[in-house]
Amino acid sequence: MTRNLDRKIVDIIRQSGRDGIKEDPDNFRAPAATAESQVSPKKEILQLARLSETDLKKEIAEISRLSATINGKLNEFIVGNQEIIDLILVALLNEEHILIEGVPGTAKTTIAKSIALITGCTFNRIQGAIDIQPADMLGVRIYDTNKKEFVLWKGPIFTNILLVDEINRINPKSQSAFIEAMSERQVTIDGITLPMQSPFFVIATQNPHEFEGTFPLIEVQRDRFMFSIRSEYLGAEEELSIIKRANSGLLNWDSYAVTLSPILTPTALKHYIQVVRQVTIEDPVLQYIRDLVVATRTHPDINLGGSSRASLALVGGGKAMAALNNRTYVIPDDIKQIASAALSHRIILSRDAEIEGLTRGQVMDEIVTKVEVL
Repeated sequence: MTRNLDRKIVDIIRQSGRDGIKEDPDNFRAPAATAESQVSPKKEILQLARLSETDLKKEIAEISRLSATINGKLNEFIVGNQEIIDLILVALLNEEHILIEGVPGTAKTTIAKSIALITGCTFNRIQGAIDIQPADMLGVRIYDTNKKEFVLWKGPIFTNILLVDEINRINPKSQSAFIEAMSERQVTIDGITLPMQSPFFVIATQNPHEFEGTFPLIEVQRDRFMFSIRSEYLGAEEELSIIKRANSGLLNWDSYAVTLSPILTPTALKHYIQVVRQVTIEDPVLQYIRDLVVATRTHPDINLGGSSRASLALVGGGKAMAALNNRTYVIPDDIKQIASAALSHRIILSRDAEIEGLTRGQVMDEIVTKVEVL
C-alpha cells in the first residue's frame, strides 16, 4: 500500500469519526469508513487454514515487528503507560475489550486515538454522562421528509475502536446497552438486529475515586472485559519528561497525529487475530491457567472467584503475549504477566479482607506467587 493511499485512508477514518452515518433501513449497510472495514457475514465465518510451522513463525515475527513499530511510534508522544499499551495490543489481537481505571489526564484517550490511526481502524468516543440514553450510543430511526420514510442514523458504537470515557457516569439502562454489542458483536434497534463493524474493540475508562453521580458496573458487566488495569500517576522522572516535552513544544497532538500513517488495515488485523489463535499452549501451561482460576474460587479472602471467561482470557491473552514476544508457544511468564489484569476485576473480596484493607491486586499477587507450574 502506498503512502498516498495510507494518507487517504486516514482522511476517510477521521471524516467517518466526525460524521453521523445516515442509512436506508431496508439495506442496513455497515458505516462507510473504509472498504476493508465492511465485512459480510460470509467472510466472518471463514477461518484461517492451519499454518505450517515455518509460515506461523513468519507471521508471528511480523506481529512482533509491528508491535515494536507501534510502541516506538507511541513512545514519541506518550510517556510511560507501557503496561497499558501492551494490554491494549493483547486485547486488540483477541478482539476483546479493556477497562482502564484511573484518574483523568493519564493519556488514556491519546493512546486509544493513536492506536486507531496506526491500525487504520475507525475510532469514536463516548463521554459518559448521567443523561445518556441507549439511542445516543446505538442510533435511532428518524423520519426523512425527502424520502418520506424512516431512515437509520447509526450511533458512535458502530466503529472499530470505541472509547467510552467515564463509563461509570452512564446510567444503568444505557450501560446495559453495551452488553449485547460487547458480547454478541451486534445491537438491536427497534427490533432489528444489526452487526457491528469488525474488528470491534472497546476501551472503557472510569475514575475509581469519584463516587458522586456514578453507577458502578455490576459483575456481569465487568466480566465482559478481557482485562482491567489501574492507570497510575507517572513517577517523578517520567513527570519531568512530560514537563520538558511540553516546554519544548513536543506535546502538540495535532502535529503528532499527522505523522501517524496506518501500518495495518482492519482486514490485516483480523488476519493476525486468527494467526494468534494458532499459537501453541502445552498442557502444563493450560493446567497452570486452570490452577490460577481455581485458586481465585478457593482463596479464603475471596467470596466470588473468576468465571470461565477468566480462563478464556488467560488462554487468548497468553497467546497474544507470546506473539508480541516473537514466540509461537506460550510460557508461564506470559500468563503471569496478564494474570492480575485478567482476574482482579472478576473477583469479589470477603468482608473481612476489605476490613483488613486488602485490595484485589494484593490478593491476586499472592495467588500468582503461590500457584506453581506443574
